[in-house]
Amino acid sequence: MECTFVSVSPLSDFPIQNLPFGVYSTSGSSARVGVAIGDHVLDLSALSSLGLFAQIDGLGSGCEVFSKPYLNDFMALGRPVWRAVRKHLQEFLSNDSHPVRQQADRSLVCVELSKVTMHLPAKIGDYTDFYASREHATNVGVMFRGKDNALMPNWTHLPVGYHGRASSVVVSGTPLHRPNGQRRPDASKPPVFGPSVRLDYELEMAFFVGPGNDLGSPMSLEEAEDCIFGVVLMNDWSARDIQAWEYVPLGPFLGKNFGTTVSPWVVTMDALEPFRVAQPLQDPPPLPYLSGSLAAPGGYDISLEVHIKPHEGSEYHLLTKSNLKYMYWALRQQLAHHSVGGCNMRPGDLCGTGTISGPTEDSFGSMLELSWSGQKDIVLGASGVTRKFIDDDDVIRITGHCQGNGFRIGFGECVGQILPAKHI
Repeated sequence: MECTFVSVSPLSDFPIQNLPFGVYSTSGSSARVGVAIGDHVLDLSALSSLGLFAQIDGLGSGCEVFSKPYLNDFMALGRPVWRAVRKHLQEFLSNDSHPVRQQADRSLVCVELSKVTMHLPAKIGDYTDFYASREHATNVGVMFRGKDNALMPNWTHLPVGYHGRASSVVVSGTPLHRPNGQRRPDASKPPVFGPSVRLDYELEMAFFVGPGNDLGSPMSLEEAEDCIFGVVLMNDWSARDIQAWEYVPLGPFLGKNFGTTVSPWVVTMDALEPFRVAQPLQDPPPLPYLSGSLAAPGGYDISLEVHIKPHEGSEYHLLTKSNLKYMYWALRQQLAHHSVGGCNMRPGDLCGTGTISGPTEDSFGSMLELSWSGQKDIVLGASGVTRKFIDDDDVIRITGHCQGNGFRIGFGECVGQILPAKHI
């Protein structure tokens, strides 16, 4: 299938096989739902007014859903509607004789990506972060508890997670200030207050929930699979020193809630379907509610990279090369576990995977691991610049893609800059 409506480079993140959903605005229009294709954005509200989606059951007029400054209402409609909209868009983009193509003024239904402002894809009611990478959990455990007690006894039995702060989730490109808080650099002395000195990134992905479930009605693994709308890149920034002092006994708080950055384009699970792979062997076997009877594997082959642009220069330097396929607990297992106690998930809820680390040092998904808790320098290429953690005015960029035959399914960028702490 080839897009003939606009030109699309083979290296584009957004070919016709992708069609991710997002929320955008222009200098002359309010925020609305769009779909990325090549270097352009399709205005779904405008296409809906031309009748492109008129035959889709369950969508209604379509114009109302797509004119909203968030995707929640569309997410709530479920996979049959999502799939039908994507199919109609592919037909429109690939067929020169499509009846809507004959009446569509390209300038009214399509705008260049360079001319839009991207917004958060959804109104995020709740945000949960998991801890689903065995390699990451093991590395952190070795640092703080030793090799013999690296994983807690529950880790291989359930997807560990905690509830994060939805209000401080921001879209790519939003700068964040270094957080202030308590830390205890000397265990023999009382804590001190001030800016974090061990600020870190966390390479993650995150999924948005679709229709959800009723309070008290858990999702099966099969239902969880159908309730995942799509996936974004995520940087769950972490103030390691603040977190280390505060996290016992209830988990992360100020060390995490100052900001979480997500990429603006939500890649659907249908776009990722060709890139399913087996997830790592789970030993011991999960309990029945986490194993189910699904034949399709639960992993996805998504290559991920993290780069840093230090404040001393203008070039990016590679920090991490990892892959979602390393993740021990699958997305559907995370969602099924989240709901098994009766928690009601709602359209637009966001669930992060936790840091995605691989088996080799260059695949470690955080500076905590790369510097081994600050014990060694991270050398940034041939620049001569080193880091243990993030400095003020450094920029972190996360990218990811699946490589197909002649095309790639990309996620765009997840970018954030750390500004100096505010004086208190």
